Parts: sequence; structure tokens; C-alpha cells
Amino acid sequence: MGSAVVLLVLLVLYFIFSNQIIPQTRHALEDKANAIARTIALMPLVSEGLSEGRSKEIQAYTSKITRRNDIMFVVVIDMNSIRYSHPDPSMIGKSFAGGGQQAALRGEESISEGEGMLGKSLRAFVPVYTGQGYQVGVVVVGLSMEKVQRLVRQNEWTLIAILLSGALLGAGGAIVLGLRIKRMIFGMEPADISKLLQERSAMLQSTREGIIAVDHEATVTMVNLEAERLLNTAGIKGNGMTRNIADYWPELGLEQVLAAGEPKQDQELELNGITLLVSSVPIRVNGEVAGAIATFRDKTELAVLAERLSGISVYADALRAGAHEFMNKLHVIMGMTHMGLYDELQQYISGTVSNYQNEIGSITRMIKDPVMAGFLLGKLSRAREAGIDLLLAEDSYLPEAAEPQTIHELITIAGNLLDNAMEALEGQEVKEIELAFHYEHGSLCCTVEDSGPGIPELMQKQIFEQGFSTKGEQRGIGLYLVRKSVEKLEGRLQLICGKETGTTFIAIVPYAVKGEENV
Repeated sequence: MGSAVVLLVLLVLYFIFSNQIIPQTRHALEDKANAIARTIALMPLVSEGLSEGRSKEIQAYTSKITRRNDIMFVVVIDMNSIRYSHPDPSMIGKSFAGGGQQAALRGEESISEGEGMLGKSLRAFVPVYTGQGYQVGVVVVGLSMEKVQRLVRQNEWTLIAILLSGALLGAGGAIVLGLRIKRMIFGMEPADISKLLQERSAMLQSTREGIIAVDHEATVTMVNLEAERLLNTAGIKGNGMTRNIADYWPELGLEQVLAAGEPKQDQELELNGITLLVSSVPIRVNGEVAGAIATFRDKTELAVLAERLSGISVYADALRAGAHEFMNKLHVIMGMTHMGLYDELQQYISGTVSNYQNEIGSITRMIKDPVMAGFLLGKLSRAREAGIDLLLAEDSYLPEAAEPQTIHELITIAGNLLDNAMEALEGQEVKEIELAFHYEHGSLCCTVEDSGPGIPELMQKQIFEQGFSTKGEQRGIGLYLVRKSVEKLEGRLQLICGKETGTTFIAIVPYAVKGEENV
């Protein structure tokens, strides 16, 4: 494609030059002949020689002009076309051959081609006047047509050489530039770039994250559909493209990210009642900050997702613990079978079944909701594996919930409180946890009490904050989710710490009972 364009350009240039520059060569030669003829015609020697019939001085002068100007001939004729000068002196006094002098004899300058004794020539005819204004003859200056054509051909070849040189230089430059551009665009073809841009645009527009990008001058260069939706919901209307981010969304603070070159992670921004969780990072190109990009989501959506994931992880932990305990029992049964201890095996199975039935019976008697009952069985298994005594208070009672979502939130509350208590008992001599459920008049009280080291008074106000933890990084989510679930159920949460040891969490939430069941 590129070669075809270059070839077309060269052809157009050749056509233009051949129709403009080549004719100028002939015109230049015509002007030269005409200028020489005019100069000779103005000489008094010529006009006086013609008037007085003296040819000898004219012949000497024109011969000198012919040699010095590299022309074919200079012929001076009188009004009867009789030669007064000629390259061949024997032709002096004879009539001019070749024709074309008629216009000049009438006092008009002319240029024409003709063929005489010296061959084909390009001739300039200029009338000669005396000082009184009377015409006495004509000066004819001739240039060899062979020479004219040779000069034209030379100019044509020169033009071709220039165009070819330009083509070679252009091709070389195009190759070098193409290779450089290839490196800049990582070797991709235009079709690949177009496809990549389309895919990039589709990905950015389809993501659930709001995305805004700015250049180094803080001018908005990209706003995806989710960002427009969230900002419209928050009251920021209009198209943000090509606007300065400080005018479009001043609270975002991307100009500070550009200036400092440092990212800002997980900022909470309030916009007309909507809380957005925003992360902003600078974009660097060759070590220089070339722009910045911000991603954000509605914090409410993230909280719902976190709650769902937390509930799933709680169920998964319970199932994993039950499965692990079951496998341990299967290993014991397999070992006793291999050893042939059938009587002892029978006693072990009977005892295990009896304990399990008693445990199931105890839980199902107090916990009427099957989902919560299954969950607690798994937690009991996990606690036994960890060497912890997990007790369900004898006076506990939990009727079946009218709404499955209520049990889901309650499992999140109880599960995270129990997990927190189990972690608190690590390294303790006495490892006991008591769980209690008490329902009365549409209200449910969930209590988790452990024998751990307690919580220092300075930390008691911070433990329900997201990310706060004394156990290292990437922790501090459990009690935060407990608080969020209690708030979602419109309940209240209380923390009671012993003077030296022990911690009690009390969650009281509204609880609708399924059907007509009540206490």
C-alpha cells in the first residue's frame, strides 16, 4: 500500500514537472536568442552598416558575437532579405534562406523553427531601426535544434534522477520511520491496534467499576459507563470529557495524585448520600507521571458482597470441620478393623453414635431453625478439633425464623463471634466458650462468652472498625461484619470485658418467628 502511494506521488510529480519545468528550458533558450538579437539590433554599427550598405563591419561583429555566445549563427539582412552577415562569408550578398522573416520585415519580433543551409534551428527575428526610427533590416539569431533538444533531454533525465533520488530517500526514510513506529507500537499492525482499542473500550465500558482517567494536565480523557451512572446518581451531571477534573469532580482530588505521584487507596467519598470507595493511582510513562486513573464503586454494593462472602465462608468452615471430624472417625474405624478389635470397634461406634445423637438431640431441641442447627454442629466439631469446649447454654432457645435472610445475618453474627473467641483462646490453659440464644417477645439475644485474655480498654472502641486487628495485616473484618449485620437487622451490640480475663459479646436483634410459633 505504501509503495503504491509513493509510486503514484512520483508519477504525479513527473507529470507536473514535465509540463512545467521542461517547457521552461525551451523558453529560456528562446529568451536567450531573442535577447542577443535585440542587443545586436540596437548597435549603431549594424543600423548604419545596413543604411550605408557596409557588410564587412557587420560580418566581423556578428562573427565575434556568435563565438562568444555559443550560438549557431547570427545573420543580418536588409529590407530585401539580402544577407549582410553569415557564418559562411560566401553567402553574404545572397537572399536569406529558410523563410520566417516576413513578420520581422513588417516590424514585428518573432520566434520560429526553420531549416536552412546550416540545418534545423530555433530562430529569433528582431527588426533593426535607425536613429530616426526607420527600419533598415532584421537581425536573425539561430540556435541549433539539436542542441535545444539535447538540453531538454538532459533536463528530463535530471528530473528523473531527482525524482528517483527522492523516491529512494523517501523509501529509506519511510522504512526507518516505519521501524521506529513499529517499536513504539510494539510491532502491531494498524488492524491490531484498532482491534486492541475496540477490545479495551469494550472492557472498560463493561466493567462494574467506575473508571475516570486524566492526562498530565488533569484533563478528563476517559469516563466509562459505570462511572457516568454512579456520578449521575450522586448528582454530577453532564459529559466530563475534555473538562478539568477539578471542575467536573473536585472532591476526587486526582490533581493531588498527579502532583505528588503517590497513590491513594480505598478512600471513602460522600456524594449526596452515596458513599463511594475510591482508589487513585498515577500513570507513569518512562518514569514520568503522564496522568492518573481512579476506580470506584458504591460502598453499599461492596458491603453486601462482603457479607455474602462472609456467610459463605462461615458455612464452608462448618462443613470442613464436620468433614474433618468424620474422616478422623473413619480412620479410627479402619484401624480397629485392620487390627480385628471388633468388640472394641462396636463399643466405639455405639459411643460415637450415642454422643452424636445426644449432641444432635440437644441442639435440635433448643435450636429449631435447621440451618442454624447444622451450622452449630459444624462449629462444635471445629471446636473439638481445636481442643476448645464449646457449650450451648442449656436454657438456649431459637425458634425458626420467618425470613431466611434473618438467619443468614444471624449466622454471620454468631459465626464471626465464635471464630473471634476461638482465636482469642490460642495459648490459653482454659479454653471454654459458651453460646446462648434467648428469644422473647419478638427479640433475640445472642451471647458469646469466652475465657480468653480479654480486650484492653483502649482497644474496645476500635475493634468493630474495618481493618483494625492485633493479629497482623489483612485481618480485622470479622467484628466489622458482625457490627454491619447487627445494624442491618436494626439491633444493638454490646461488649463486656472481665477485670482480668474473659470477654462477652451480646447481640440483640428483632426476630420474627415463622408461623404461629412463639414462646
